Amino acid sequence: MEIIEVQTRQDLKAFIDLPYQLYRNDPVWVAPLRSEQQAQYVPENNPMLNHCIYALFLARENGKVVGRVSAFLDKLALDHWKQPIGLFGSFECNNDPVIAKALLSAAREWLRKKGMTSMRGPWSFASQEWGLVVEGYEPSPVILAPYNPPYYNDLLTSFGLAKAKDLMVYIMDAKDGYQFPERYLTLTEKVQKRYGVTIRPVNMKSLEQDVVTIVNLANVSISDNWGFYPVTEEEGRAMARDLKQIINPKAVLIAETAGGKPIGFAMTLPDINVILKGLNGRLLPFGWIKLLYMLPRITQYRMWALGVIPEYQGKAIDTLLYRATYDALNSNKVRLEINYVLEDNVRMNNALYKMGVKNLRRYRVYEMPI
Repeated sequence: MEIIEVQTRQDLKAFIDLPYQLYRNDPVWVAPLRSEQQAQYVPENNPMLNHCIYALFLARENGKVVGRVSAFLDKLALDHWKQPIGLFGSFECNNDPVIAKALLSAAREWLRKKGMTSMRGPWSFASQEWGLVVEGYEPSPVILAPYNPPYYNDLLTSFGLAKAKDLMVYIMDAKDGYQFPERYLTLTEKVQKRYGVTIRPVNMKSLEQDVVTIVNLANVSISDNWGFYPVTEEEGRAMARDLKQIINPKAVLIAETAGGKPIGFAMTLPDINVILKGLNGRLLPFGWIKLLYMLPRITQYRMWALGVIPEYQGKAIDTLLYRATYDALNSNKVRLEINYVLEDNVRMNNALYKMGVKNLRRYRVYEMPI
């Protein structure tokens, strides 16, 4: 068995193809679009790479690729965290501790040579794709959410990685009987009047600018959250271009004061994984037909991010955004996954419990000194 660093197009193709081989018989996994996976590792298509230094590693045994991992430094993260924490991600491996150890050792040594003193992950080159599933392996993952078999956690802990933070996932499912509590309907109406807050959907004609507004709100509202570091406007504009074809504008909301000042946002995405399942990562030749037919009919969504600027926190603006999102998506049909909430974000977890949501899944981010 050997570990090699990705150097050629053929190596990169093997790196991208590995999950499609490992999970081909897994009924829960949803194959992401291959084109999007390829773009994730190309700086011209993924602005996040413009502030990253990275290396990709493959494990080969008898000429066959049996594992992969990435190691990287994110300059924005290092500047924001003020700690020499390197990141690893893209981890995929057979259930073999020897292979896992060799891959993680390669990532660790690369980060150590770059001056890092800690290794944290799994962490993706896509925004907020963090951690491994440790509870709730079913149902299938939603859009932009990680998935892994249970043994991955054993491979990481046996290497010496330990829990850094858990990320909670909740579900509001009208088909399972969920209803927004009556007392919160009254509360949100009072909040809206008291603070003169209005909620508006994004304008598709100026989507990039509205997404930049959301990025700026996020950078202010959740800057103190564990794991956060700033998102650039370039990344926001790229996200708007990527999501424009699938986005439901009613589900991407901006809260504003009576004077028009943005104070909060909720970004909810249609779960196109319900369409992609079974396509093996390809829209051609007939996947496009399925996508175009089913996209307007999707009733399953992922709330990808929500934030309120500090001066309006603690005023139930977040609850107002939850209600506005649920109402906008037709509350008698929608299945809304709130993915994710930091385990120690007491205010947000308590608000969700009081709204009657259910626990669905738990992710874990690992870390170790190096």
